[in-house]
Amino acid sequence: MLWLKLLIGVCIVAFCVFLGYLAASKYRSRRDFYTQFHAFNERYCNELAYARKPLGEFLAQFGETGDFYKSLQRFAKTRTCAFDYSYLTREEREGCVDYCDMLGRGDSFSQSGYFSSKRGALSEKKAESEKEAKARGELYLKLGLLAGLAFVILIV
Repeated sequence: MLWLKLLIGVCIVAFCVFLGYLAASKYRSRRDFYTQFHAFNERYCNELAYARKPLGEFLAQFGETGDFYKSLQRFAKTRTCAFDYSYLTREEREGCVDYCDMLGRGDSFSQSGYFSSKRGALSEKKAESEKEAKARGELYLKLGLLAGLAFVILIV
């Protein structure tokens, strides 16, 4: 009978830790989004400075996955921006739409200036989202573990 109680206790703790992991997925997704956004901006700034390929050709070479790249692929097909992700705030969505609206607009000098000016802000957002994902991820895992242990104590 003791082994059954141990098995149930382990299952409850594992389930609660899993729920904590799922609760932290919002912050991991936000971190991944800003990591992809920052990497794209760096590549696009380099592209504007050197190769200057047409925008459609440049966007077609990305075979990566992720929410930001999915939005870029949608932009490449329809020329409309949509960043309807629950982990982005309204202001962040508007900033992403403004960013996409500037893609391929004007000459390479004005685009280069605009996208170079976004480097600092994107670096800050990337660092902030990485820090928050790490802190919140650990917090939710620990809360899941504690909730699991509390349930085990109450039930078993």
